[in-house]
Amino acid sequence: MNTAPSLAMPKTTAATDPTKAAAAPRIRLSSQGFSIDHPDPELGEQLMANALGATDREAMEGILRQLVRASVSGGSPDEVNLSFMISMVKSIRPRDSVEAMLVAQMVSVHVMAMRCAHHLASSDDLAQHDSAARALGRLARTFPAQIEALNRYRSHGEPAITVQNVKVEDGGKAIVGNVTQHASVIVSDKNRASAARKASKAAGSKRGPDSANAKREAQA
Repeated sequence: MNTAPSLAMPKTTAATDPTKAAAAPRIRLSSQGFSIDHPDPELGEQLMANALGATDREAMEGILRQLVRASVSGGSPDEVNLSFMISMVKSIRPRDSVEAMLVAQMVSVHVMAMRCAHHLASSDDLAQHDSAARALGRLARTFPAQIEALNRYRSHGEPAITVQNVKVEDGGKAIVGNVTQHASVIVSDKNRASAARKASKAAGSKRGPDSANAKREAQA
């Protein structure tokens, strides 16, 4: 890896060649490790850090090392597999270190699940078939849980509440359509509203006889 002093984006290169700045660099594997394949080493590191959601070089290199190990196929890291994993990480767009680690786990779990699916489809041995099936089931359940965890983290842990049916009394106003709010919204107490309506009806029934007496007196 290059040891450039900073991961700051070179403004001149980004401004003069936006297409180059937007392109994600590839990782080249060798017996010594891996390197970022980009004509501008500093820009290449910045683009890779942005793609992985890494805040500094150490974080970027750490996530890359983990993805390289997770890309192993046939006993050695696979460049095509690694490029796919980095592309998936970039498409999800992790925004901080927590999301970067979680998204790296997500793409790794997906790759392992597809390997298990391959073993399941190609295995003739009953024991290997059952082992692959159990592993695939666990990984398939883990992946949607990771998606839920990412969505919950991005919404700051507040589950969304969707109101679909709203009853409106006379004189009230309603919004047509679904209304979604977070859990911090205070929901009115139905019992309290019901008690208020009953009290209003009771007051009306008490006023009924008095009104009738007043009407008879006026006619007399």
